[in-house]
Amino acid sequence: MSFLKSFTVAKKGRINIRIYRWMSLFCINFLFFLSYRFDLQLLEGTLSGSRFLGFHLIDPFISIQMFLAHYNLHINLIIGTLTILVFYFIVGGRAFCSWVCPYGFLSEIGEKIHTVLVKKKIVQSHEFNYKIKYLFWIFFLFLAFFAGYLVFEIINPVGILSRAIVYGWSFALIIVAVLFLIELFFVRRFWCRYICPLGTTYGFLGRISLVKMKRNSECNHCGECSKVCLVPHVLSESKKEAISGDCTLCGRCMEVCHKNAIGFDIKIKELI
Repeated sequence: MSFLKSFTVAKKGRINIRIYRWMSLFCINFLFFLSYRFDLQLLEGTLSGSRFLGFHLIDPFISIQMFLAHYNLHINLIIGTLTILVFYFIVGGRAFCSWVCPYGFLSEIGEKIHTVLVKKKIVQSHEFNYKIKYLFWIFFLFLAFFAGYLVFEIINPVGILSRAIVYGWSFALIIVAVLFLIELFFVRRFWCRYICPLGTTYGFLGRISLVKMKRNSECNHCGECSKVCLVPHVLSESKKEAISGDCTLCGRCMEVCHKNAIGFDIKIKELI
């Protein structure tokens, strides 16, 4: 219970956004399950490709792979991709990682355990240059181009977990387990920070999206927010008011800020 409490109880007088993130994540993925099991026809498919009330939704990175592998895109793929791009342009590019992605939830649990193990000196944490993710992004696209096949989807833990939630377990979950163990004992949030091309794609969109995290003049750059950030380079590398497009809008920085100097910035005027 104390482990769960450390996740869900915010400091006095502060909103624990994690509760809302997890509710969003569970509801969306559970709706996939219900739609398949009981033929509700609400949110059909998986996070890779789905239909919401009949409207197609396609992961942008899959569409890029499809184009490179087969040199064409069907109209439903184009419509589904544009729908997703418009949605995350409005709500914030990498919000997908914190508010929707099932592996993001698993990785957050692993991060907590990893931190405990490091404090007890059972394991040693390692870090890499986060920019390596751009090399992986290019690498997986090259694989699709030269193989004529979506090679990345074989090992994609997001797709594997999404399919497992909807259709049931498979041996592909071994890949997820291996990644989780790496994050427990070697590198904190290894997949999300250094490899995931889905997050990288949404990060590109996050640079121009209408919802961002923003500092105000009260910020004294104490660094507390960087300690809890899911992708700390977005805070530690910049003193600017607007936070990097790599931000997942998890809200953890808001929860720990002693001066209430960080909050959501919604550019309503840009919608008009």
